[in-house]
Amino acid sequence: MLALKEIIQLKKDLESDCISLEKAKGLFWEQNKKGKESWRSKDWQERRKNFIKDNCQICGSTDKLTLQHLSHPKKYNEYENLIIREYTESHISNTDVFDKNKFREHVINDFDYKAAPLCPKCFSRKPNVRMKKSPKYLCTSCHYEFDETVSRSVEELIDIFFKDIDSADTRDKCFVSRNQWKNRQNLFNIKYYFQRDEAKNRNAKKIEREAFLLYLDDQIKYLSFEDTITACNRCAFNFDINKMDLCPSCKKNYKGIQYQTCIQCLPEEKRKATLEKIDLANQMYELHKRLGID
Repeated sequence: MLALKEIIQLKKDLESDCISLEKAKGLFWEQNKKGKESWRSKDWQERRKNFIKDNCQICGSTDKLTLQHLSHPKKYNEYENLIIREYTESHISNTDVFDKNKFREHVINDFDYKAAPLCPKCFSRKPNVRMKKSPKYLCTSCHYEFDETVSRSVEELIDIFFKDIDSADTRDKCFVSRNQWKNRQNLFNIKYYFQRDEAKNRNAKKIEREAFLLYLDDQIKYLSFEDTITACNRCAFNFDINKMDLCPSCKKNYKGIQYQTCIQCLPEEKRKATLEKIDLANQMYELHKRLGID
C-alpha cells in the first residue's frame, strides 16, 4: 500500500511528465491491490493517532472511537465516464460535419431492426389491435381500418432522421444492438453513442490521464483525513449504514442526514402529518406483503 506522501509524489511526477501514465498506473494498482486496505497500513495508523479526537464529534461519547469519513473516493471508472462525457459534449458541439455514411453503416451493421407497425394510409405509429372486430387494425389518428400494417425500411428511417432529428417517426426504440447486451435504442441514442465512441477513440490517452489524476486527488483527500471526523461506533454505524446522524435540536434521536431535525422535534402539525404518512406507508407495505406484491 502506497503511503500518502508517495501518492502525492506520484501525482506530481505524472503532472510534470516525470513518469509515464502506464508506469504510474501500474505502480499504483500493484501497491493498492485488494486486501491491502489503507486503514491496515503503518502510515495510516501513525497519522490516525495524531488526528483522532478524545470524544465523538457527533454525540460527545468517549466510548470506542473511530475515524468517520463523511465522503468516500469514487471508483476510477466513474471518473473515466465523467471525462468521457465532457469530451463527448465538446465533440458534439464542435463537430460541424457529421459523417452520415459512416453512421448509416454503423446502424445497419451493428443493429437488428425491429420495424414499428404503421398505418398504411397516414403512417401513424402503433395502430390499435382489435381482438374480435374486423379489420384487425384501427388507426387512432385517421380512423382508417385495415388488416395489414406497413413499416419503413432502415434506410427510410435514417433519411427521416437526418432531415429532422426530432421527428416522431424516429423515436421508437426499434434497433437492437448485436452485442451481448441486446440494448434497444432509437436513432437519437445510437447517434449519441456513435459520437461518444468517436470522442473516446480520438482522446483515449487524454481521458485516461485526466481520469487517473482526478482519482489520485480523491485518494489523497481520503488518506489525508479531509472531510473526516471522530465518531463513536454507534454514530459511525448510523451514518454509514443507516444514513442517519444525531438530531441537533434534541441531541438524543437519530434522523436521516437529509433532514434538519428528527420527527419528535418537528412542530406539532408537521410531526402529526409525518407520522400519518409513515403509518400509511407501513399499511401499504403490509398489504403488498399479504398480496405477494413486490
